[in-house]
Amino acid sequence: MTSDAPVGDRAPAGKTFFGHPRALSTLFLTEMWERFSFYGMRAILVLYLTAAVADEGLGMRESTANAVYGTYNAMVYLMALPGGWVADRLLGARRSVLWGGVIIAAGHYVMAIPAAWSVFAGMTLIVLGTGLLKPNISTMVGDLYDRDSPRRDAGFSIFYMGINLGAFLAPLVTGFLGEKINWHLGFGAAAVGMTFGVLQYVLGRRNLGDAGARPADPLLGADRRRALTRIGVGVLVLLLVFAALAVAGLFTVNTVVNLLTIATVVITIGYFTRIITDREISGTERSRMKAYLWLFVFAASFWLIYDQAGSVLNIFAADKTDRDVLGFTFPASWLQSVNPILIIIGAPLAAWLWLRLGHRVSTPVKFAVGLVLNGLSFVLMAAAAQAAVGGDLVSPWWLVAVYAIQVAGELALSPVGLSATTKLAPVKYASQVMGLWFLASAVGDAIGGQVARLAETWPEPTYFLTFGLASVALGLGAVMFTRHISRLMAGIH
Repeated sequence: MTSDAPVGDRAPAGKTFFGHPRALSTLFLTEMWERFSFYGMRAILVLYLTAAVADEGLGMRESTANAVYGTYNAMVYLMALPGGWVADRLLGARRSVLWGGVIIAAGHYVMAIPAAWSVFAGMTLIVLGTGLLKPNISTMVGDLYDRDSPRRDAGFSIFYMGINLGAFLAPLVTGFLGEKINWHLGFGAAAVGMTFGVLQYVLGRRNLGDAGARPADPLLGADRRRALTRIGVGVLVLLLVFAALAVAGLFTVNTVVNLLTIATVVITIGYFTRIITDREISGTERSRMKAYLWLFVFAASFWLIYDQAGSVLNIFAADKTDRDVLGFTFPASWLQSVNPILIIIGAPLAAWLWLRLGHRVSTPVKFAVGLVLNGLSFVLMAAAAQAAVGGDLVSPWWLVAVYAIQVAGELALSPVGLSATTKLAPVKYASQVMGLWFLASAVGDAIGGQVARLAETWPEPTYFLTFGLASVALGLGAVMFTRHISRLMAGIH
């Protein structure tokens, strides 16, 4: 893993991490453990929410649990926007990542407390901590390289492997502990994972050099006091709203979920309106943002279906798949490890394919491919659900095949969308538009959580077939608009 070869870019000569700055190993392991904790908890969240009280669960209806799960995912991505602002204006990326990790670990430890209230209190802390850590640790990876360094993309590829390695291992550990022994023990394992991440981050800080050491555009003096005052007022208003709902007897899980869903959509509309109507951006930049709006809608629609893997499909795995292997019934949450391992295998193949195709396949077409594949995964899921009608347990290979199709769609859309975001963003809003890419996931998950409520009331084959065909239709429609979108992109491929 290490060598004594000299390193270029911004790292001094000395030991390296796969030929890259040694600091990459610190950030790699921090991200790996953060993803371990996040995906480990997420793998058992819906199963815990829907488990009977007699089985130490919350006994929540599937429709409500699915909505909670979708909103939780949405809030994680939504908080990346203020998390990036805090790093840029107040703390710097390095301290933001540290405090984010500490808050995430605290959230998981709270969830390990065997009490009904702990899950929501813990999720709130995890959302806040992830908002601080997630966007800023990626910024620090970029800080390790010169902007035009040929090794920059390779460094991010190695970092991306850390994400999927943590996501692969987590359900295997937390799923076994949570489903086989005790739910809160599974949440506790996620806490231990994040603690490892924080400790190695602190111990490895000497490797980081100047990466993320200072805010990029710090607020000073009166401006800083004014900003902190506004934040305090905003938090106070939010608490007063919740207090008023509680007094009125309306402070319920469903009320909070619905309000957060509306807030996510409203914030997104506000961001796009602000950027597109800004008179300081050029006509070309405005045109590109209109193209990006199309891509945003496609991406949000993709995540609406894709991220139901941890909710609707997870419940299907628990209730309707035959998971017996040689007398051992493996945890349903273990199937949540399929996606990340397939991404690890498929990402290099996708990168090779796009390199070979070059500009012959445009960004809108790649998005369309992602939508069609995503839709076909749900069409296949409809067949699996039909096979389970009558109470028969189906093979888990149905779900493996569904996840394989979804991963192929993700590799066609997600990394391409990230690249398109950096190319289409107006210069003035370069960082904020990157935040919009996180908002695509937030909007998709928030609306997806509401859509997933229907999985409890509709026949499952009908549910999967309806939204699968809708995604296929949207993907085919995207193909029809590729020329229009390409023109709006004004020379960007």
